[in-house]
Amino acid sequence: MPVKVSVIVPVHNPGARIGDCIASLLKQSLPTDAYEVIFVDDGSTDATPARLDALAAEDPRVRVVHQDNSGWSGKPRNVGIAAARGQYVMFVDQDDLLGDEALERMYGYGVANRADVVVGKMAARGRPVPVELFRRNRPRATVEDAPLIDSLTPHKMYRKAFLDGIGLRFPEGRRRLDDHVFVTEAYLRAASVSVIGDYVCYYHGRRDDRSKAGIQPFDPAAYYKNLREALDVVERYTEPGPVRDTLYRRWLRVEMVDRLRGRRLLALPDDHRRKLFEEIRQVVVERFGPGVAAGLQPTQQVVAALVAADRLTDVTAFAEWEAGVELTAAPDLVEWRDGLLRFDFAAELTADGGPLTYPGGSVRTRPDEPPRDVADAIARVGAGAVSRFGRATADLLLRERATGAQYFQPIEVTREIVPVEDSGQVRLVLRGVVTVDAATAAGGAPLRGGLWDTYARIRLGGWTKESRVGPGPRKARAATSAGVVAGRVVLPYWTDRHGTLSLDVDRAVKRLGLNGLSPDDTDASAGRLRAPLPLYTPAATRVLLKLTSSDASVETPGTLSPADDSALLEAALPVDRLDGATWRSALCLAPDADEPRFLPLPLALRAAAGTVEVVRPPRPGFIRQLARRVRRLLAATLGRRAAVGAEHGI
Repeated sequence: MPVKVSVIVPVHNPGARIGDCIASLLKQSLPTDAYEVIFVDDGSTDATPARLDALAAEDPRVRVVHQDNSGWSGKPRNVGIAAARGQYVMFVDQDDLLGDEALERMYGYGVANRADVVVGKMAARGRPVPVELFRRNRPRATVEDAPLIDSLTPHKMYRKAFLDGIGLRFPEGRRRLDDHVFVTEAYLRAASVSVIGDYVCYYHGRRDDRSKAGIQPFDPAAYYKNLREALDVVERYTEPGPVRDTLYRRWLRVEMVDRLRGRRLLALPDDHRRKLFEEIRQVVVERFGPGVAAGLQPTQQVVAALVAADRLTDVTAFAEWEAGVELTAAPDLVEWRDGLLRFDFAAELTADGGPLTYPGGSVRTRPDEPPRDVADAIARVGAGAVSRFGRATADLLLRERATGAQYFQPIEVTREIVPVEDSGQVRLVLRGVVTVDAATAAGGAPLRGGLWDTYARIRLGGWTKESRVGPGPRKARAATSAGVVAGRVVLPYWTDRHGTLSLDVDRAVKRLGLNGLSPDDTDASAGRLRAPLPLYTPAATRVLLKLTSSDASVETPGTLSPADDSALLEAALPVDRLDGATWRSALCLAPDADEPRFLPLPLALRAAAGTVEVVRPPRPGFIRQLARRVRRLLAATLGRRAAVGAEHGI
């Protein structure tokens, strides 16, 4: 079979961490003879070269190219392109992972849409990734109708004939932003770009050291020299006007203005702050016309105007004010309704421990002039936020704690302007009502087992801010009952440390509340067990009951049905097989799960003479209690206690 995809991985001294990357590449759902993996070893001095050579000897998909160290990733990627035999090439970094179906989905989507470039949804922990770009699938996108320019890392799939046809390669040598130059030209010269927004294709790994070329100390002069080369690409392939201004605005916003805002600026030493400001101002004055800054949001416009006016002191003072602006998302009712989890929250910006207030009347400003001082700058931001409040947005993201994968959830948003008594000021409040369908919440797919955190995300007045939803009630750890929905057991709960709203999917045990069940509430007659459980289910749901004695185990089908504020468990009892023994009970609420779990119930069945009595389980004997204590001590010694505690951590 012809090679469909060549995966190119630049490698330099990754150590053992490359193991996860290798594993993700070799377990792709694309047929094994349809793709190849090319590792370009850029002069590694650790054990990596021998490890990769051994892998290539064992697996025909793997090829290794060795070269002297080039100091950056541009040359290894170019060497990989030259060696590639695939219809498409995909760039992956040594610390990162692919989703199991990434190559299959991206290749199929690219072929279906005749795409020169395919951008797969990204996820990360501890580093930002584009959000708006992946709100939905985009079969044919351009820089004019989609925020492609928000994603300039190289980790995408490119049609090799397209790269060869236009002669596109990465700049080489020790330099910054080589990916910006490459990706920008690819976007601008591609006949079609496709974006996958409903499946996480690429997982960025954590970069915990400074050994990688891309995270060496930041030199403002070198950085903005390289940034100009990306601007040159835009100038070469666009005409003066709105499109060019929109693209330039990305670098002004992300690489310049945002570096001079809030805590990010204040964390810099004074001398570095001055160098950064001077380099940014030089680019702004040289390259950007008035149309570029005009499209910014109010806070960004203020900083850009102060930069153009060469007023670092005022930029710093504005950053000190802005550093105190935070987002709160206060939750209200959390409930199950019609098989969906429903909750609401009120989001607003705060400052100095209280709600941020805005001018209630008009503020006269000269938009073509920089603010007179910081007070004027703050007033302009407030006036801009009020005037644009009708365009403010609020979203709810579910974020998987283990991977950083995140998905937008359906939300209804209302905007409320609240007068502040006797002040002439107002508050701006965004209220959201969210519904989570466990069957489709992960981009149309069911939620995976694990912990999912809720994040409110608002865009208001030039700020795009995120906040965990919470805090909720400190004493009530469970926000509402666990729901048995879509073949999952979903427990909404308030985290222990901060009281924020999270979802436990198929992991919770004690917090489900099953240990509160009493024999007095349970009936075992006419060959059936009936028990009320503190759970929610929207309809009759199949479950599995396991009964275990000292020398036997029996599984019997059951049903969980809605019953007032709880659920009713009903299960057939094989009475003839139970006679003469005491049976402990455990319940599987999701028998069709990939890894079905049986949860112990505080009930035992004692069978004799064709009758069944529900009793408390017998207490474990001394030897068993001692064994449990030993196991707990071993778990603590091996660090397992920390892993268990993470079940309901921050």
